[in-house]
Formats: sequence, C-alpha cells, structure tokens
Amino acid sequence: MDMICTTEDADGVSRFEERAIALTPGDFAPPAPSMPISASEPVSALLHLVLPAGWTGARHPTPRRQMGYLLKGRVRVETGDGESREFGAGAIWRMEDTAGSGHRTTVLGDEDVHMAIVQF
Repeated sequence: MDMICTTEDADGVSRFEERAIALTPGDFAPPAPSMPISASEPVSALLHLVLPAGWTGARHPTPRRQMGYLLKGRVRVETGDGESREFGAGAIWRMEDTAGSGHRTTVLGDEDVHMAIVQF
C-alpha cells in the first residue's frame, strides 16, 4: 500500500515523497483469518472536513503531523519546491511539513472534497 507524503528539506522547503505502508500478516479480528496489517501508530484526534468546490487555500505548513484520507472529490497540492500532484478518492496523504514553506491545496472540479484527517 502506498501513500504520498509532504515533507521538508533542511532549508524548510516542502516536497513530495512517496512511501510504502509496510504490511505484514497478522490477526486483526480473530476468529477472522489473518490479513495484511500495518503497525499501529498512536494518534491524538480524528476529524472530518469538507473543502467546497472552488476552494483554494493559501500556502501553509500543516498544523500538525497528520494523515489525510480522501473520501470524495479531487485536489491539487503544490509543495514549496513548485511540484504539483493531483489526488482523488482513495488517496492517502501524510502531511509532515509542519514548518517552513508548506503547501497549497486547490479543489478541482465541481464536487466538494470530503476528507478524514487523523492527527498524530
């Protein structure tokens, strides 16, 4: 399973990094059969948000280390180094650019974006 991560370099410039989510066979819900699962990570909050169609955010660092799960709609994210990527429903986006140049998010199309955010 893969995710995209926005990170920062030593100069505080955000950039994209592709990461694999390591999965190993494990018993998640016995007596159900074993399945591939990741290691657990402590989290502090879960929230849901809607970015309305036409919404564009100002460039900003992420307010805290967090993981976004895009449930509906499409966005374009531009990092501080100028690279842009588009994400749609099913994308997993880990945000670790908590200082420095940050990123800018723009909703694409006529559909609102629905996201679940897990904060670390």
